[in-house]
Amino acid sequence: MEINKKIIYGIDLLFLVGTLLTLFFLVGYVRPLVIAPINNLETSNSSVLFTFEKGSIVLIDDNLNFSSPDKIYAEDNLVINLKPGIYYWKVSGITDSQIRTLTIISQIDLRLRESENGVEVVNSGNEELSVEVYEKEKLVDSFVLEKDNSQKVAGTKVIGEIND
Repeated sequence: MEINKKIIYGIDLLFLVGTLLTLFFLVGYVRPLVIAPINNLETSNSSVLFTFEKGSIVLIDDNLNFSSPDKIYAEDNLVINLKPGIYYWKVSGITDSQIRTLTIISQIDLRLRESENGVEVVNSGNEELSVEVYEKEKLVDSFVLEKDNSQKVAGTKVIGEIND
């Protein structure tokens, strides 16, 4: 009788260890695999490529608690345009991936270019800008310039700052 109890306990222990290893493998296997962007990425490019496997929803929020996340239903290789700021994000599938951080840095880039109609000011940054045009010391024009847009100007000085 004593040998039979030991055998039964041994079989139970083997079954329990096998079950735990199987669960450990399955949980690790179903967790989304996040490839890009890397954690703690800082970039001035507002178009971000998200690459992942085994997930269907990207959750992005400006706070770590994900109290009001943007839910984006997608497959792998998703490009999302984000405004400058700090974002927390994760991929959700059967389980959730680890939480990662992404920072979009403000980039102010105001350029002048010659065109057929004269001189244009171009917003090459990733922020909407308030632009003032001066002729010597006198303000002659002011306008808001969206990113990737341009406008014809006539003056001797152009100043741009982030439009609040």
